Amino acid sequence: MTDSLNLPALVKQTRKRLGLTQLEFAQRLGVSFQTVNRWENGKTKPLPMALRLIEQELQKMGTQGTDLLEQYFPTH
Repeated sequence: MTDSLNLPALVKQTRKRLGLTQLEFAQRLGVSFQTVNRWENGKTKPLPMALRLIEQELQKMGTQGTDLLEQYFPTH
């Protein structure tokens, strides 16, 4: 994963595909609502551990998450 990728879009698209609010997504990842909000607004970036958790959520989605996995995690 490179810094040139649009991480706010990754976070938001993953969350929306899961049908979760920012608070629900934060709880699933073990972070605060404010953290997810900052990620989606581009104020901060997810740490590597959080990115791994997002990748795992995409993998659990099956075909619904394939395009995001290929775009953001090409070596999965």
